[in-house]
Amino acid sequence: MAPSISIIVPVFNEADSLLELYGEIRAALPPDTSWELIFVDDGSTDESASILRNLAQNDERISLLSFYKNFGKADALDEGFKRASNDIIITMDGDLQDDPREIPNLLGKLDEGWDMVSGWKKQRHDPLSKRLPSKVWNVMTQILTGLKLHDFNCGLKAYKAKVTRDMELYGGLHRYIPALAKQKGFTVTEIPVNHRARRHGQTKYHTARFFHGFFDLLTVTFLGKYLSRPLHFFGSIGLVLTLAGLGICGWLTVGWFAGHWIGGRPIFFLGVLLLIVGVQFFSLGLLGEMVIKTGRRSVQRVRSSKPEK
Repeated sequence: MAPSISIIVPVFNEADSLLELYGEIRAALPPDTSWELIFVDDGSTDESASILRNLAQNDERISLLSFYKNFGKADALDEGFKRASNDIIITMDGDLQDDPREIPNLLGKLDEGWDMVSGWKKQRHDPLSKRLPSKVWNVMTQILTGLKLHDFNCGLKAYKAKVTRDMELYGGLHRYIPALAKQKGFTVTEIPVNHRARRHGQTKYHTARFFHGFFDLLTVTFLGKYLSRPLHFFGSIGLVLTLAGLGICGWLTVGWFAGHWIGGRPIFFLGVLLLIVGVQFFSLGLLGEMVIKTGRRSVQRVRSSKPEK
């Protein structure tokens, strides 16, 4: 039995690409496949919204979600995930650089038992100014997340529906969907996919996004490793600072017994400062643990209060 597929396409000012993309998607899907196509117009200022409305009127399998302003790709995907109703979810960009003919290959990889399959733009047709930062960023993401993928931010991905139901995207977290899926216990892999040069419109990539992506990466790393145990994070920093402060103060104390006055020495104030900040980090970690534990107890009370059927 062929799986039912939901295809989600975020769109921002891609009017010249949409009709061609729609035709390619239809041609790439097997005739016996049950599918829906969800376009998410992320506040386009060109004719994208009008074109998509016409497509939705002529094909009942097309749904259109429209934002009143540009919120970003993460929010567009998040809304698309909420609207998708089928067994398999496919995501791709609306600029024709992602090739819809790769959809059967993604589905075949899912059939091997993987929960998520990410595309790998092995032969990438983008300028060096875009490829080089992306390569650096992918290496950093591998190191910090422990997930060995070549291309985290390829728009072409396939998911089993259970993955997207458990996904909450905002800001720039769409770049780290494979890492988020891995943190939640899902199996993730990648396959090389055909990547095409942009023929219409302008790239949405800007240098500032590289720095934004770095901060988002820190967010993903922290939430994945320390959300349920904040004391491990803040306590580690507090321990290092406290030990450094104790070492400085201990050394100064030995010198004081040897007759060296320490009251006006800058290093004395540094040692005291490290002790104070170290204790504050410990306190912050303990407060985080208390918040997490209190939240879990509240959830347990709510669950236990539900009447039995």
